[in-house]
Amino acid sequence: MSHVYEERATMIAAGELQSFVPFGREHCKNHPNAVNLQLRQLQPASELWSSDGAAGLVGSLQEVTLQEREKERWQLRKGTAPDEVEYEEELYVAGNMVIWSRGSKNQASYVYKAFTVDSPVQQVLRRDKASRIWSLKDVVEQTVCIVQSTCVNVHSMSGKDFMSPLPFQVRTLDPYVFGGNLPAEEPLPTLFSMLHPLDEIAPVVCKSTGLFESRLQYVSDSALRVVFTCHEPSIIMTYDTQQCTHTVWTLRKVTPEEQTTVLKCPDQAGPVHTPNAAPSLLSTHLRNVTRLDSPASPLHCHVLHNQSRIPASPGLHSRAHSPSISNMAALSRAHSPGIAAPSFSGAQRFNMSCHTPSPRGHSILASPNSTLNDTALLQEMEPILPDLCIEQLWTETSAISREKGCQASKVFITSDLCENKYLCFLVESHQQLRCVKFLESNETSQLIFASVTVITAKDAAPLEVSKVFIPGLLPPTFSVQNHQPQLSTPLENISTPARATVQHMSRLEEVGMPSPVLEVRSSTQHHESSWLEDTPFQQAAPHIHTFRDPVSNRVTLELSSGSMLRITIPEVATSELVKRCLQAIRFILPKDTAMKVLVKWYNSYNAPGGPSMHLEWNLFVTCLMTMMGYNTERLTWTRNLHFEVPLSPVIAPKKARPADTGSDEDWGYLRCSDYHWQVSMQPALAVQGLEPVWPPGGVDNHQSALGLESSAMLFPHIPVLFYVLHLLYEDLKLDELQRSGARALVGLLQQLAKDLQLEDFIDLYWRDYPSFIKTFKEACVIDQAQMELMTWPVFLDGEAPCVFSWLSRSLRGQDVTPFPCLPGICERTKLLVLSYALYVVGDEDAISTNMLKYLSRLSAGGLEANERLFTLLRPDTRLLSVPFGVALPIRDAIYQCREHPCSDWSEEVCALIGRQDLTKQAHKVTLTVGLNVMLEPPVTSEADEEEDGMTDLHPEVTGLIWSQDLRVQEVRRLLQSSRPIRVNVPHLPEVSDHEYIEEKENKLLQLCQRTMALPVGRGLFTLFSYHPVPTEPLPVPKLNLTGRAPPRNTMVDLNSGNIDVPPNMTCWPSFHNGVAAGLKIAPASQVESAWIAYNKPKSADLANEYAGFLMALGLNGHLTKLATLNIHDYLTKVSYSLSWVLMLIVVCMNFNNEHELDVPHSVQVAAVVGIGLIYQGTGHRHNAEVLLAEIGRPPGPEMEYCTDRESYSLAAGLALGMVCLGHGSNLIGMTDLNVPEQLYQYMVGGHRRMHAGINREKHKSPSYQIKEGDTINVDVTCPGATLALAMIYLKTNNRSVADWLKAPDTMFLLDFIKPEFLLLRTLARCLIMWDEIFPNADWVTSNVPQIIQENIGNQDQTSISEDLNMETLVQAHDYIIAGGCLAVGFRFAGSANSDAFDCLYKFARNFMQCLTTSTATVTGQYNLQTCLSMVLLAVSMVMAGSGNLKVLQLCRFFHKRTFGEMNYGFHMAHHMALGLLFLGGGRYTLSTSNSAIAALLCALYPHFPAHSTDNRYHLQALRHLAVLAAEPRLLVPVDVDSLKPCYALLDVTYRETQWYEETTVELMAPTMLPELHLLKRIKVKGPRYWELNIDISKGTQHLQSILSKDGVLYVKLRAGQLPYKDDPQGWKSLLAPNLNSRSAEVHTFKPEAVSTFTSDAALVSFAEYFCRASESMKHKQETVALLSAILYECVTQEYPEMLPTHISIDQAVRTLERGDLCETFSLWQMKLVLELCESRVLQQQLRDTRRQGRGLLLSSEFLPVMKSSADRALDHWLCAYLRRQSMNNDTDISMLACFLVYHSIPSLKNMVASDLEGTITLKQKLTTGLLRKHGSSC
Repeated sequence: MSHVYEERATMIAAGELQSFVPFGREHCKNHPNAVNLQLRQLQPASELWSSDGAAGLVGSLQEVTLQEREKERWQLRKGTAPDEVEYEEELYVAGNMVIWSRGSKNQASYVYKAFTVDSPVQQVLRRDKASRIWSLKDVVEQTVCIVQSTCVNVHSMSGKDFMSPLPFQVRTLDPYVFGGNLPAEEPLPTLFSMLHPLDEIAPVVCKSTGLFESRLQYVSDSALRVVFTCHEPSIIMTYDTQQCTHTVWTLRKVTPEEQTTVLKCPDQAGPVHTPNAAPSLLSTHLRNVTRLDSPASPLHCHVLHNQSRIPASPGLHSRAHSPSISNMAALSRAHSPGIAAPSFSGAQRFNMSCHTPSPRGHSILASPNSTLNDTALLQEMEPILPDLCIEQLWTETSAISREKGCQASKVFITSDLCENKYLCFLVESHQQLRCVKFLESNETSQLIFASVTVITAKDAAPLEVSKVFIPGLLPPTFSVQNHQPQLSTPLENISTPARATVQHMSRLEEVGMPSPVLEVRSSTQHHESSWLEDTPFQQAAPHIHTFRDPVSNRVTLELSSGSMLRITIPEVATSELVKRCLQAIRFILPKDTAMKVLVKWYNSYNAPGGPSMHLEWNLFVTCLMTMMGYNTERLTWTRNLHFEVPLSPVIAPKKARPADTGSDEDWGYLRCSDYHWQVSMQPALAVQGLEPVWPPGGVDNHQSALGLESSAMLFPHIPVLFYVLHLLYEDLKLDELQRSGARALVGLLQQLAKDLQLEDFIDLYWRDYPSFIKTFKEACVIDQAQMELMTWPVFLDGEAPCVFSWLSRSLRGQDVTPFPCLPGICERTKLLVLSYALYVVGDEDAISTNMLKYLSRLSAGGLEANERLFTLLRPDTRLLSVPFGVALPIRDAIYQCREHPCSDWSEEVCALIGRQDLTKQAHKVTLTVGLNVMLEPPVTSEADEEEDGMTDLHPEVTGLIWSQDLRVQEVRRLLQSSRPIRVNVPHLPEVSDHEYIEEKENKLLQLCQRTMALPVGRGLFTLFSYHPVPTEPLPVPKLNLTGRAPPRNTMVDLNSGNIDVPPNMTCWPSFHNGVAAGLKIAPASQVESAWIAYNKPKSADLANEYAGFLMALGLNGHLTKLATLNIHDYLTKVSYSLSWVLMLIVVCMNFNNEHELDVPHSVQVAAVVGIGLIYQGTGHRHNAEVLLAEIGRPPGPEMEYCTDRESYSLAAGLALGMVCLGHGSNLIGMTDLNVPEQLYQYMVGGHRRMHAGINREKHKSPSYQIKEGDTINVDVTCPGATLALAMIYLKTNNRSVADWLKAPDTMFLLDFIKPEFLLLRTLARCLIMWDEIFPNADWVTSNVPQIIQENIGNQDQTSISEDLNMETLVQAHDYIIAGGCLAVGFRFAGSANSDAFDCLYKFARNFMQCLTTSTATVTGQYNLQTCLSMVLLAVSMVMAGSGNLKVLQLCRFFHKRTFGEMNYGFHMAHHMALGLLFLGGGRYTLSTSNSAIAALLCALYPHFPAHSTDNRYHLQALRHLAVLAAEPRLLVPVDVDSLKPCYALLDVTYRETQWYEETTVELMAPTMLPELHLLKRIKVKGPRYWELNIDISKGTQHLQSILSKDGVLYVKLRAGQLPYKDDPQGWKSLLAPNLNSRSAEVHTFKPEAVSTFTSDAALVSFAEYFCRASESMKHKQETVALLSAILYECVTQEYPEMLPTHISIDQAVRTLERGDLCETFSLWQMKLVLELCESRVLQQQLRDTRRQGRGLLLSSEFLPVMKSSADRALDHWLCAYLRRQSMNNDTDISMLACFLVYHSIPSLKNMVASDLEGTITLKQKLTTGLLRKHGSSC
């Protein structure tokens, strides 16, 4: 029976068994394909309808043979939901179906996904991110892989599906590698990898390290079989069938050097089996063979098996010898979109046999009778590069038996209780579990394999018992072992008085540690009769056949009968306190000792009939003290531990009995138990009033001194265990939720402190729990010899560590010693100590370099320093559980951060400090939306049924910006082109009807010039205001060119034929209309290639409109999403008007000047500008050289290129300026081109230079139509050259180049230059001399030469010389003034500079006056109108986005002018000005960066088209490039609670510059900000909103991200405040009336008013129940008043989290006054609060101006009152005690402890030492006497 008892002693209690049936099986029965699966055959009908359902089900499963069971397979794994809820996932395979289901403890299983494939499923893999099976462009996807015979289906969690055909038969698939069968004469690779379903299958290379060299070769050993793969660590395990050994390899990516090495051809003399002599047939088979039939392998492996050799013959690859393949299969593979191995052939793919002397290889490649594709064979194929490499780590030694068939059937990695890692593999044929211990070296990629342990086992499975330890606690492997297979261990049903239904499994073996495996010892002497009698089956006893599906701590037992049972293995501990104690013990003890302790505890706790959860701590104390050597039966408090919970004594551990009938011994056990004594004796004694009598067994307590057993396992470690448990106790004191745990732990600690004679610790525990500690009387005697046997750590010699004392000293400003810390265990202590060091001590390096000044670690190793304040204490639960006194400095720091936050803090920090506005701002998902998602779309009225393209502006924002008028509606009216035009022509009596109709149509044609010009301005007005819906086409407003004539509203149409209408008049206006519609799309919109194609119109009439739409997509960055196939389609099949747009994007890829493109002139112009845009600022020499030559490109022969040369030359000049933008004289590598001199010649004219290089031939041929001769045609080249110089030397202040551009100062020279060129020269000169532009009229007129100024000003007084041409002078004067105004517009673009506006507005008015004076006849209406348009554009640039009313009036004035010289071009200019003025609906403005200036020069070129088809001087499409200069700078405050835009006051601080000092301006947002590089700081001002400071001096990235997302800046209203819109003056605020009478507002405060300050339900309820003067609260009026005042303070000052702190302080003082304090924690907190108020840190902060004199979060009246009450209570007790002269009750003891804590009195020993030094105070002397009396009375 000894063996039987020994087996009983190693039992552990497991959870109740549950029968297991895979969930997918039931689901498959209902599947439409269930007939083919024939799953019902698994359950015979005779058993299905049995009367006993359960027995019938299990009985039917018994009859299922293994062959039938192979029809279905499944696997279970653990999954984690986003809310961190764990569940079980099941992948069930049956036939062609895969069922993926999920289920958890709280939720029944359900089908997550179901897949049905065409052929039977061979294998299924489920891999998450950790396993990295497929990598989509380096993005790891979670996938399910379904392996069929010919392909692999890959389904990713993101919805992507792939089908990867297999070029050979795959045995099994693993996360990295797989293998297949390839019949061949040569050794072929047998191991392959595929990193993505669309990648080619790549062979795996092997790196084996020899004695002298390392070899690199393909894995081509057919005897090598992969049995296991793992991601973390990245290893695979193989088995060699010839050598019968297992090998572990590390799996990694191949390095480029290894790829190069393995792809080199072998030497000529190399044998066939050398590493590089690899498969010449492989690529042939991978290309041509779909399926290879081969005998099924009895083992699941990845390796190719050697087939019967096929003789080498010329027809080796002919159809007759190739495996059969169906036509449909071949067709499906050929057309598969996800084909993995696209046709490759020939040995060149692996580069292995291309030079081998083997005749086989050459005969196959040159076989004349081969049916392979000859061209494919002869082509040089790119070799397949290997992706992965395996490198040998460990191989089994010869000591382990090597017999045939010893391949591992199960491999897994597990850890023991001390986190030693083991690679375990089960050799089923030998019934052995071999465990290899491995360690990680300093290099994370290197593993060190240590000893091998062989354990006899029939099966094994890894289980996770508990999550006690970090990171994760894995128990030893759960295994079943049997020496004699015919006598398997049966399940036992054991009944005890404690548990009647628990099942018993093997428990941890306590000998032979640290073995990672637990054993079940079996014996032939075991009697099975009791089990057989209880079995429900009247058959032979079933035994455990195997384990399967281990998930967490659950495993399935598959019985020999075929049924399956699911069992749960118990955890190490359930109590949080026990878990943390075990954690501390494991940390400090040696690993082997810790392992024994943990196993001993696990066996005791989980013994059959073990304790319930309630008594877990008591059992732990008993178990631990027993291991320390204590006799717990003789210590009174440990003997009576289970008295605390009056439960049945059978809960105590009791040896399991083999039968449930009971015996007399059970009855005797009950009668002798302590429980029986307590129940029978205690009530009687209580009635008689007698002293309690201890139960029997404690009688001899005092007869002999209590001692310890020094041979106990933990006896030498008692001091160090005591110390770590004390540190854990200190950590528990910092958690309000663990206060009961601290009280339970202090009992054990005080016993150990007494026995170890540690007086400081005893005094500390007594001060914490004076009443509780007094009850402990006994101490165990440890003699000196035993003391010497113990290991005494050095840290026990010092003062007892007390965390409250440490915090108190730091608050008082005293020097503090490093506080001991257990890393990973006492995290709360560590973080709070560092927080005090950071905030109270003020050491900013406390969490980095100076951490060791405040923390000392008990073991070697550095401290982690990556914690921050927000990880320290999260606002939801962790900070609430910190004691209020300890938390107060942190709360104060949080409040200060809340008052003065940084704008770029992370989302977690913002949530911690309670700033919802910043939290939402930092939330990345929120920032991607902006106003369009946040605000409701505007409601359109019936009047807007005609879509005008301007309905997507945000009325909430524009209503705030322009709240006083309807200017936005006026702009919409001016820019709408979708309604018929009002044609008002008076019908004179003498005009006939026909003539009247012609008059109306002529009038309509005149008005249509304006309508056709409107889209350019509308595109700017609605810029980036629309987020398209992917399922709807983009709404494009009509370009309505019809009219309505009043009074009868008759239709007027241009197509009547009465008047001549220019052909193609609407082509370019339609194009502009499409651009305007496309520019509405915001850059952040979700636009896909399919949506772009979806908008393609069906009719050819709208092709121009669609072309403009595509150009707009290019300008706002969405055209890059257009698929390449679509681009090709557009370029080849659509009209030229569409082609030229796309040329802007793609021309740079094929640009070569040697090839003339036979395309229209406009396409060439667009292509040239496209070059400039793409190479902008690069200084690309080749392009610069070509573009420089193109400026002066001569017209070709036979009228070729002779028209519209001006626009081409201008485009070349603009493109050259963009390529060299801002480079100035630093044009590296272009000195020989003489760019400035060549441009100067193009500008002023002269003889044409000889061209060298690539342009030499082109310029030889003269023009046959235009007789230019050898001179440069300045009229063609001057504009482009002038602007090119301006852009190259932009902002360089190069005076020498600027002087070239000065206007001529003699009449002779003035006659040689066109007046409009003077405008360009003046503009160019000013752009170069950027810093000299000033916003005043004097500077503008200073650009006019002296000769012009003198004669223009004196033309009325003096006679004019005949030599002077007055018309030339006046025109030159006006154009130069216009050029200067335009320069001011560029310099101050988007700044809304008032000086610049005044200056430009004045010149605009002057030009308007000139239109009506006699000067107009001299200058010319056209010239005056041109200058006026330029000045209007300049003033609009300055006021861009501001919607200035004066500029709007000017634009409206010109909008109404449709007569005289007002042509199409002037209308375009005026409405462009209007669009710039309201750019993006007031959300955008212009930038002055170099690229923006270049874009504006292209868009605002001062020569507008004369009619709608005019592109001679400037391509109309370039007008839209102005949007490239737009940038979002509107800051829109949005209330975080209502999510509506609102007003907020800002302080905007400008940086100091050479023109002005640092300046702060107060603005009311929404407002347009200046350019960010000019700013230093932006601050949201109080008092209505929480302050926010955006510091731009650190960088503009944060502000740019805000502005790019519609400028949304979240703000939060303070409590009791109203927004500016509702309360402009602040008189309606709830706090406003009573600001001067603080007391009055408290008295008048009503609980109902709380809801107006806060919506927190807890605060409202608090006011309802505790602040209302109800009947039950009549006698507590003072309490009600106090609570009301506290609530009012917390709510109005917005720190409601301080309400519990106020109440806790009040409760602590009241308890102290009553004398009811049995512990001193609350008084400790009170003391810390008072010390914080007096601390140096707070006093320094109070002097900080930002705090505005605000003290702590406690009100100024509350704390002094509480302190006075506490002082009075303690003084009252002291006086009473001195009169009594004795301590006669527990109250005196508790009050004494409170007195000592409150006044920081040191212990008696320390006071005596201080007395000797002469530093003791009177108060301490008084306390010394009290302590001595207390000691004597105790």
